[in-house]
Amino acid sequence: QVQLVESGGGSVQAGGATRLSCYASGDMKSHYCMGWFRQAPGKEREGVASIRTRTGDTHYTDSAQGRFSISQDNAKNIVYLQMNALRPEDTAMHYCGVPIPGGTCSQLEYNEWGQGTQVTVS
Repeated sequence: QVQLVESGGGSVQAGGATRLSCYASGDMKSHYCMGWFRQAPGKEREGVASIRTRTGDTHYTDSAQGRFSISQDNAKNIVYLQMNALRPEDTAMHYCGVPIPGGTCSQLEYNEWGQGTQVTVS
């Protein structure tokens, strides 16, 4: 089993930046992807960015492309999400997740989550 702990976020002015961190512990050997998701009040959770843990290949949704950057520090088991040019519509609880063991990076296969960290943009 994997434990995920997010940190970072907080209140940011529009146009500003912040960085989220996700520390993963436990058996990560069979989890080939890690991703960031977000959920705004009254909306469903949606993907933001993902990274293939073995290759470093990244994927971004349209809302994140060009503004956000996902990266990893394999030595520390941390995945980061650098968020730039923030907009009020980026306000949401942000979650780190991993897919089922051996699974793909498809958003449908994510089934383990951290507790989330709030990002509020005003």
